[in-house]
Amino acid sequence: MSHLFELALVCREADVETVSDALMEIDALAVSVEDADADTEAEHALFGEPGMPAPKAGWERSVVKALFPGEPEATEAATLILAQDWAADVHVQAIQAVPEQDWVRLTQSQFAPVEITPEFWIVPSWHEAPPQARRVMRLDPGLAFGTGTHPTTRMCLRWIAKNAQEWPRVLDYGCGSGILAIGAALHGAQDIDAVDIDPAAVTSSRDNAAANGVTLKPGLPELARGEYPLVIANILATPLKLLAPLLSAHVAPGGRLILAGILERQAAELKAAYAPWLALDVGDEEDGWILMTAQRAA
Repeated sequence: MSHLFELALVCREADVETVSDALMEIDALAVSVEDADADTEAEHALFGEPGMPAPKAGWERSVVKALFPGEPEATEAATLILAQDWAADVHVQAIQAVPEQDWVRLTQSQFAPVEITPEFWIVPSWHEAPPQARRVMRLDPGLAFGTGTHPTTRMCLRWIAKNAQEWPRVLDYGCGSGILAIGAALHGAQDIDAVDIDPAAVTSSRDNAAANGVTLKPGLPELARGEYPLVIANILATPLKLLAPLLSAHVAPGGRLILAGILERQAAELKAAYAPWLALDVGDEEDGWILMTAQRAA
């Protein structure tokens, strides 16, 4: 029997939301929070007396548990989280195998169609498309990739839908499931390179593009060459800062750069990282996450 792997991180109450959001952004299958001091003298109730407000929003020390399809993904997630500048008080408690249950049934019961705009929806294969949908992306939850339920993905797709045009060339850097590249293709973009450091993401993007009847060129990062009128990267703040010179160099004169995977409080550091090349602005925000955009002078 194949096993899923659980990553357990101990963190302060103040960091629970940030850690949980980051785990979902790096495609955890599920995230839950528990009291790190349960069954000890430090344990306290999270809920108040009936009819009274809860004493506080979380425990003093919490264990955030995230489920991943395999040990390498769980280990990589731990490495990514601990590398973030806000993670000084986050510690790994365990990475361990958990028996895999009826995952397909579980996901099918959890995932409903996702509205990007009133006319553009992401719809799992087992659902009917809503009657108002004019553009539909068919995407089933995989074991490792985004499905449009996270704010950063939705903001990117919303930007694509609202700025739809026949982009002659597009780069989706860190493509995951290919969701953003497919979204661009469904909105008229041509000649789309979808790149990721994970070979499984390349395969996933290829399969999802075929399922949606669109053409992409998925590959590893070295596939990305030259300048593109539209460059999109939905990753996390730390790698986005490191990639600033590379991504900026791929933006053609007059072209647009779209970045996501950034928390609101990280806006200033991203602006500073890209300032030598491009002037980033906040273009959208949702649930504490932001979309940042820039346009190169023509």
